[in-house]
This record gives sequence, C-alpha cells and structure tokens, in this order.
Amino acid sequence: MKLIAIETSCDETAIAIMDFAKVEKEEIKFNILSNHILSQINIHREFGGVFPMLAKREHAKNIVRIFTECIKEAGLYNEKKELRQAQLTQNINWEETPENIQKELKDKFNLEKIEEVRVLLEREPEMFSELMKLVVMIEKPEIDAIAVTKGPGLAPALWVGINFAKAISIIWDIKVYPINHMEGHIVSALVSPIDGDNKSSYGEFIIKNFSQPALALLISGGHTEIISFETLKDYKKIGQTVDDAIGEAFDKVARSLDLPYPGGPEISKLAEVARANGLKIAQADKLPRPMIGSHDLSFSFSGLKTAVIFKINKLRELKTSEEDIKKIIATDFENACVDILIKKIKSAVENTNAKSLLIGGGVIANTYIRKSFTEFAIKESVDLYIPEKFLTGDNAFMIGGAAIIHILNNEDATHVSDIKADSNFSVESI
Repeated sequence: MKLIAIETSCDETAIAIMDFAKVEKEEIKFNILSNHILSQINIHREFGGVFPMLAKREHAKNIVRIFTECIKEAGLYNEKKELRQAQLTQNINWEETPENIQKELKDKFNLEKIEEVRVLLEREPEMFSELMKLVVMIEKPEIDAIAVTKGPGLAPALWVGINFAKAISIIWDIKVYPINHMEGHIVSALVSPIDGDNKSSYGEFIIKNFSQPALALLISGGHTEIISFETLKDYKKIGQTVDDAIGEAFDKVARSLDLPYPGGPEISKLAEVARANGLKIAQADKLPRPMIGSHDLSFSFSGLKTAVIFKINKLRELKTSEEDIKKIIATDFENACVDILIKKIKSAVENTNAKSLLIGGGVIANTYIRKSFTEFAIKESVDLYIPEKFLTGDNAFMIGGAAIIHILNNEDATHVSDIKADSNFSVESI
C-alpha cells in the first residue's frame, strides 16, 4: 500500500511517500520511496521566529513542486499521451476556455471535480494553477492513501497542507487520514532503519515494539509535554509547560546573546565547546531551575529566560568578555534545562511505573540532552527510544508513520469535508 504524507504545521514544507504491506512479528515494516523537506529558516531568520502568514505563502508557493518531485522520485509520475495535452496545460481559466476544450476536459479530467478544487483553492490561485497543470499532464499516481497534519501548529500553515491533501483526494479519489503532529513525534522515536548502518531518510524501516506502560516526552519549539500511554493512540497528557515551550526558551535565550535563529543549535555548539574546555558553573552562580521542586509534572521556562537576562547584565558589569558570556550562559542554561527535564521525567516514571521512555521533537536533536537521557535510562532501567536526528524536526516521514499505525488498526479514513485545521489539537483527542 502506497501512502503520501504531507506536513505543513510550521515552517517546513514536507512530503514523503512510503510503501507498506506486512506486519511480521508485530513489527511494522515500511519502505521510504521519497522524502523531501523544504525549510523556511532563512526566510524567517530576520524576524527571529516564524511569521505565520509568510509561512503560509511559502507553503502554497512550493507544495505542488515538492509533490511533483516526490512522485517522480518514487516512480509514480506517468505522463498522459493526449495530443491536446500541451494546450490544456496552458489554459486553466474555465471562463475563458473554449467550449470544445471544456468538453474534452470534462470527458477526460472530470471538470466538476476540478471546479470543486478551484473553489477549495480560491485563496491560493497560484497553487491551483500549478496543480491543474500537473493533473492534466499525468495519469493518476498509484497512491492508496493520503496522510496530512491536522494540528497542532500554525493555522494558516496547516490549512495549506490540508487543502492540498483535499485537492488531490478530490481529483484522484484517494482517501485521507488527518494526523496529530505530536503523535508523529511519538512514533518517530520508535522508527529504526532495518539496515543499522543506514542513517539516511530512505530505505527500509520498522516501527519498533515497546514495553508497557510507556511515557513520551515531547520537546519542541512549541511544546513541552509528558504523555502516558500503553498502546499507540490511547494517550493521556500528564504534564506540560505552563508558559514557554523549551524550544521557544532556547530561541529567546539565543536572541539575548545575539545568536542567529534558530537558537537551539547555536547554544548547543557553544555549550559543547565550553564543556570540552573544562568550564564549570559554581553552585552559587547557577541559574534557577523553575518548578523543579513542585509536586507535579508541570514545566516553566519563562522565568528561566528572565534569569538569563539578569545574569548576562551581571556578567557584563563584571567586564566579562562577550565570548565568555555566551559560553557561560549557553552551558548554564542547557544544564538547567536538562536538570528540569530529568527531574520531571524521573517523577513521571515513578508515578506511572513506566517501562519505556520515548522522546520526540526538535529539541531532542540536542547532543547533551540525548546523552543525559541515555545515562538516565541506564540508571533507572528504562527502555529509551530516541529518533534518528533526521526525524527530530518537523517532517512528513513521521506523519506517514503515525498514519500507517491508524491504517493497520483498520481505522476509517475521514471525509474531506470533515477535515479542518486545529491549532490546539491534543493527542488526547485522537
């Protein structure tokens, strides 16, 4: 079964095509035929964060091209042979299309469906035009299902992916599965290449089994939450941030240090160099660890960001060089984040008697956080699942992985009219 997955929740336009058919020994196997991600980081860098309407514009501008590249790479691009093909691709304005060509379009391409798509994409005329040029050029791709991110995310960005999924569903009569973005991050932690040496996003993969009960720690630019579950899909949120997400805090701290966006990788590099050079933070000089002593599983990073600003000012008063300030703050802030995460997860493991810990989201690409949780899992005798680094950020690969689980559970697809973007879509609502 061939599945196309679409992800546009924030500032990555991502499409993947995967093939799956069998489940052996309860491990789900699938093959990645194509996996493309177009990042908008360079566009949003001047704003110091993602500008939603700009993200929407870029998704709409690029999604048809990326889709075309994916179906070509997957061997699903087959051109039609009609003699009038070239003329048809140049004339997609229905009101100005001659009657004889309208009839040909209606006979061969189902004009009623195309008109439905035109109405659907009336706010994205360029995307509609590009899609129609593709539709009249090729035969229906051999795709059995579409998975698309429903939320959470930025609503304008989500709608581009959803409407594109609806459009190709209407034209080619392909069923659609709306997917929770955070569930995608959970599943990404279980994905492993069958060839252990394969570190690319292509080839054969499995979705591994895990011991129950399990916890998922989701740490990204927009989320910090702990999820408890026994089976994939039956999720319960037992902890979350009360203010900033951890990834957002990394970006804000980086901005305070005049580091480029996104800030997480920049802080990680500075802290790694500082530790390698023997930098230690004295106990009296350490940043606070907000809510680390609270008797719940809530997080808070807003106060930590404020403490960073006070510490930067203090170090400047002491005539500390800017280079040293960056290394000190990066190391101290990263240490504080790890202390908070480990403490909360330790409590969650004890409260739920969890046997497995899955960690997903862009922040788990951080080398020090990965190392710290690896050590924690060994010490606490918990099975740890961390995604390959190429699966930590937003991507369509993980959306497809989550969809495969739903499909193999014999869940029904959703009618296109019922699919709507949900910026606050919780995994508990699946």
